[in-house]
Amino acid sequence: MNIIFYHPKTDSEPWIEGIRHRLPEANVRVWHRGDTAPADYALVWHPPQEMLAPRSDLKGIFVLGAGVDAILNQEHRHPGTLPAGVPLIRLEDTGMALQMQEYALASVLRYFRRLDEYQLFQQQKQWQPLPAHQHSHFTIGILGAGILGTAVAQKLIDLKFKVRSWSRSPKVLDGVESFYGDDQLDDFASGCKLLINLLPNTPQTVGILNKKLFSNLSKGSYLINLGRGMHLVDGDLLKALDDGQIAAATLDVFIEEPLQRMHPFWSHPRVSITPHIGADTLPDEAMDNIVANIQAIEAGRKPVGQVDLTRGY
Repeated sequence: MNIIFYHPKTDSEPWIEGIRHRLPEANVRVWHRGDTAPADYALVWHPPQEMLAPRSDLKGIFVLGAGVDAILNQEHRHPGTLPAGVPLIRLEDTGMALQMQEYALASVLRYFRRLDEYQLFQQQKQWQPLPAHQHSHFTIGILGAGILGTAVAQKLIDLKFKVRSWSRSPKVLDGVESFYGDDQLDDFASGCKLLINLLPNTPQTVGILNKKLFSNLSKGSYLINLGRGMHLVDGDLLKALDDGQIAAATLDVFIEEPLQRMHPFWSHPRVSITPHIGADTLPDEAMDNIVANIQAIEAGRKPVGQVDLTRGY
């Protein structure tokens, strides 16, 4: 069994040794330009077109992250980058769900307990208690009902929040009011006090965080974007913040990363920014997932996390 690895921004050695340890029978190597030797599987992040295009004999291509939009965009720009018929497989949980839970809960509780406002008061040396938010009037909507959205919803329910979800197709989550499809998006947003975005980036979800959606939220609501920067119409958020329709926003992802130094988000008093750290790929968990999927493919079973190229996730 031959496995090739490519990641332009990480040390390859722990990955190579980790896969070899888990699959002693495998020949694992870092791919370099000009490498045309046989390969059964490819582990990649932002691979050059020449790496995968000619390899129609691959049994699987593993993307070293939960998002596959970058490699699908590459295929869109340069058709044939992905060899036809080869399964594209994304990492499912691999520790990302826990990280998303931590980030989402920290942000939700910061807004629910109004700690963001008290921080502003501290800067102004104001001693001013505020009326507490009540769970009964603090409905949280989650865009995206996949593994990450489900994990976040479960933790919020444990904390007695009212939670609803929206997805492209029907999903049923315990204790969650579920909505799906374009026809139900307005109803989903209506009355939400806080919105968490965990959608995958697809042509259908680009720009979904926009003026129309914001107008359906409760006045003075909150936004947490953990999906992709392309989901958010930046100007619509700034306008909603200025109008008071959105009280505050926490943003972890942006259309252009790093965020341009002159972008108004940097200086807006009601916008909190983090540098796309919501959930990192954890190598050990990721390698366990990849090896389990390789073993499934070798045994004739369908891998977990295979991407539907027509849907983009």
